[in-house]
Amino acid sequence: MQLNPTHSAPAAFRCILTGIVALFISISAFGQRTPEDALKLYLEQLSQIETRADSVRGLIEDAKLAQVRAQLRAVGYASDDAIEHSAMVLSYSEQHEQARWVMHMITPDIIDGRVTRTNDFREDPKVPTGTAVEADYFLKYEQEDGSFEYDGFGYDRGHLAPSADFRWSQTALSESYFYSNMSPQVAEFNRGTWAELEDAIRGYIYRNREQSLYVVTLPMLTPDLPVIQRSINQVAIPEYYFKVVLDLEKQRGIAFKMPNRKIEEPLHAFAISIDQAEEETGFDFFPLISEDAAKAAEATFDPEIWFSEEMLGDAEPLPAPELPRGHFNTTQAQQYMGYSKDVIICGTVVGTRTSRSGNVWINLDRQYPNQVFSVYIKKEHLVNFSYDPEEALKGQVLCIKGRVMDFGGTPTMRIEREKVVEIYD
Repeated sequence: MQLNPTHSAPAAFRCILTGIVALFISISAFGQRTPEDALKLYLEQLSQIETRADSVRGLIEDAKLAQVRAQLRAVGYASDDAIEHSAMVLSYSEQHEQARWVMHMITPDIIDGRVTRTNDFREDPKVPTGTAVEADYFLKYEQEDGSFEYDGFGYDRGHLAPSADFRWSQTALSESYFYSNMSPQVAEFNRGTWAELEDAIRGYIYRNREQSLYVVTLPMLTPDLPVIQRSINQVAIPEYYFKVVLDLEKQRGIAFKMPNRKIEEPLHAFAISIDQAEEETGFDFFPLISEDAAKAAEATFDPEIWFSEEMLGDAEPLPAPELPRGHFNTTQAQQYMGYSKDVIICGTVVGTRTSRSGNVWINLDRQYPNQVFSVYIKKEHLVNFSYDPEEALKGQVLCIKGRVMDFGGTPTMRIEREKVVEIYD
């Protein structure tokens, strides 16, 4: 039976109030009971109140889910074949065995949400043609000791609508694990820049704590895409993903087009307008909003509104073809980790800091903790510099000569003297 939260919630609150009153009446009669009997009674009544409170919290969640669905309908869907779930809506492509688009909302409820990953990947029961399944991404074999051996096909099950956006609702978060919300993504992309983008959009909510965002995420699906050859449903592998974001109340929006590969460029380099995303994908996002709101939100975008100052401080790698012979950018640095000879790596200093032990760390192109190339100077070698590296090198474009080490997966160079640092012009 469908509950009506508007009528049920007050009734449940009255039940809680009745329980509290009964508890106080029992307390007033404490003198007539032994301490043991009184303690047992109070614990029983507290349990009843907590049970009633859980019931009310369930009704509140139901009401919020209904509100989200109503708000999504009010701005309109990108196509007429929408499939509605508790807090997300999608259109499914049987040809590609993934969604054409997935739409959801990020609300301020995520700030206090405590629901964690469920990992209950499963088929979407609302897609009539069936969806992708686990065997489209990997095989697993149970061992004699009860553990599993996994045979992966080379791609992550990448969420389109991220589960963390639903951490205020157990129901909605669980439904984000439907295979209709999955798309095959390169691991370095899914766990790297794609995750950074999702974090950045949630960060907007933390900085604007009373705002909600409408988000549409979609793979660029074309007829000639390659497929996961070992997948039983031949799931297509998109080359690009789009994410479209709208703050309707403030009438501002932004979109992103990102390639399905390991990304070295800063996140804001992939920002585009919603108008451009509509032109490239052929979808009309948020078709029911007013013409004035559409004009204000879709034609232009301002990365400074959507990103924290730290994220805007990242720089794009220097173009490799424009560097002098024998010089390499930070993207190329990784291939020289462990190389036995000195190389010259060039990039923009986007972050400097002194560690507790007094060593100076310098990050080129990407800031900590997303660094792509780091330099460090031990405390005892700072006397070899005629300037303070932490302050003097901020914002400079440098070329640094030395051997590239692997420091926790990050290409890192240790330098001991000033002469190996060249200001690049």
